[in-house]
Amino acid sequence: MNGGQFSLILLPTLACNADCDYCFENKSGCTLHLDQLPSMIHKVMDHMEVNQIEELCIYWQGGEVMTLPPEWFEQAHDIIREISAVREKRIFNYLQSNMITYSEKWNRVLSEMFGNSVGSSMDFPNLYRKLKGGYGPREYERIWTRNIMEAMNAGIHVGVIAIANEQTFDLGAEHFYSHFVDELGIRDFQINTPFPGGPVNDVKKGFPVEADRLSQFLMDLADVWMRRGFQRDVRVGPFDSLMDYFVHGNKNLLCIWRENCASDFVCIDPMGNVAQCDCWVTSYPEFRYGRIFHQGSLSDLLMKSEVRRSFQQRPGRLMQKEDCIECNYLHLCHGGCPVRTYAFYGDLFRKDPYCKLYKQLFQKIETMAMNHLRN
Repeated sequence: MNGGQFSLILLPTLACNADCDYCFENKSGCTLHLDQLPSMIHKVMDHMEVNQIEELCIYWQGGEVMTLPPEWFEQAHDIIREISAVREKRIFNYLQSNMITYSEKWNRVLSEMFGNSVGSSMDFPNLYRKLKGGYGPREYERIWTRNIMEAMNAGIHVGVIAIANEQTFDLGAEHFYSHFVDELGIRDFQINTPFPGGPVNDVKKGFPVEADRLSQFLMDLADVWMRRGFQRDVRVGPFDSLMDYFVHGNKNLLCIWRENCASDFVCIDPMGNVAQCDCWVTSYPEFRYGRIFHQGSLSDLLMKSEVRRSFQQRPGRLMQKEDCIECNYLHLCHGGCPVRTYAFYGDLFRKDPYCKLYKQLFQKIETMAMNHLRN
């Protein structure tokens, strides 16, 4: 896979307590039964043995993971630790939660299983993240803010993913940065580009957001981060990882810029469906590779999947079909994210619709890195 590490995006539930307008998932009440977990983990580790991989990174997502009780995760942790000890594999667990039902009862799980760290999501301003039951963005943000403050006061590191919207652009990069860093105390956040995955609605019809405004916002935010956060241990993605690449040569970039994501990770949902990532397994069932509980091995499932073969072929096909071969940043982007591409064009073999933005961002951060090295 990727030099000794295999990444599994695991969705233990597709239940969710939120009703966000731009969510790409088809929600359901499906939950992974704990008695199915050992079989799944053994098959993943069998695949690791075949490929001589020693480390497993499990990214626990949903649905919303905290619709399951902490006791479920305690039992899951025990199961996985016992199997990994026998199989002599190293396990690293990461959690992504909306934090709406967080309380102190989660602290032991977060500490023992997730290294006292959790990832969450919030936009500024929040227009589209909502609770079920008709509660709008303001109530969602109030509960989220209260809970992440409580978590941080308990010593838990909280990282945040944000999606910019038209009102974000109106407020400006300085205000955006100050909200997260100065007002909330968040020193680790990431800006993601939106895409219209899953069922169509009025909000998704507005994607992609106006490219020039998004680009200008990101350029401005990069300047704010360089001036106020770069040397103060504030991480703003994707600027920080790009800066690390251009300064030190460390290539630990977002999944949208992997050389080929089909070589780096898979996703498994509660029913055992295997796909490229959570976007594919929940939104586009025709792109699933198969079901892990119905196959003798994960390795055979991946090897025989025609869908996965399409993902593997995508970078080469882009070189023939698009102008990627002429791009100075092909070694960074590799054509971009396949699910963003498919959601926009209905065609896997096109380059990412945010191509122009990525080029501008790469050039911006490369220039910043050169200036930093000169100074």
